[in-house]
Amino acid sequence: MTQPSEVAAIGDRIIDEIEQVVVGKRDVLELCLIGVLANGHILIEDYPGLAKTLVARSFAEVTGLDFCRVQFTPDLMPSDITGSSIYDQRAGELEFRPGPIFANLVLGDEINRAPPKTQAALLEAMAERQVTADGVTHPLPVPFIVMATQNPIEYEGTYPLPEAQLDRFLLRISVGYPSHDEETDVLRRRIDRRSDATHLTQVISANDLRALQQAIEYVHVDASIRDYIVDLVAATRQHASVLVGASPRGSLAVQAAARARAARSGRDYVVPEDVKFVTVTALAHRLSLRPEVWVRGVRDTEIVQECLGSVPTPPARVSGSSE
Repeated sequence: MTQPSEVAAIGDRIIDEIEQVVVGKRDVLELCLIGVLANGHILIEDYPGLAKTLVARSFAEVTGLDFCRVQFTPDLMPSDITGSSIYDQRAGELEFRPGPIFANLVLGDEINRAPPKTQAALLEAMAERQVTADGVTHPLPVPFIVMATQNPIEYEGTYPLPEAQLDRFLLRISVGYPSHDEETDVLRRRIDRRSDATHLTQVISANDLRALQQAIEYVHVDASIRDYIVDLVAATRQHASVLVGASPRGSLAVQAAARARAARSGRDYVVPEDVKFVTVTALAHRLSLRPEVWVRGVRDTEIVQECLGSVPTPPARVSGSSE
């Protein structure tokens, strides 16, 4: 069985390789890797041109995952993603033709531009990891991860993701602008490549990634850590600025991401710092703020930060301590 120390070492190799093309965003890559290790879906929300698509494609290239990119548009139909049945005249029967969602890593570019019916089709695939067409269920490949992007400043011609679909994303990540030195490094690397194309070396295979994901299942979570996670999620429900707080799915998301972060740190047990590291990205997108708070420009990330500050941190316990 893969050990946490191996998860940490292989994770470093993955991020080091991706940093050949994604400059100065190691914290973002770390969160993305945590999401991939936890076998969760990731929403990357930020302005255009900040390497959101590049990050997703790079993870697929380095981990040996079958990759497919879907550009979401208002005229996109559910069958354009899931696939459809075509009548085969020779065989005299319907034949299912898989859509682009039948890949290990699917990039949903500008997901909020798709109409609700198409978003609903994607929701089933994300939640159940299967597609149903003409009454027949087709399992999706393993692993199956959706990395979706959306632009937070464009609203014309968009369909905001409903809360039920936002809740299916394990993490919501923001990339952010690079610093001056990082951006000049981007320009230098483009000159050195003499091409717009980027090429990365595959570090692991899809089967290797599955082994890493399985190793996360053996990371110990102490009872005090579980209580801490539940208290954090409960705090989002009780916050005066929140209309609807995070559900138990949010608790499961924090626990899954914290276990992945622990393994990334070479440990087979979770400490409070692991929980703190992932809580904002795992919970903020699950909150519905009160209208008067939203109008004042208060962000959901600020609310989760306040909850982190208000809930007492439990003492860290060593691996294998009693429940």
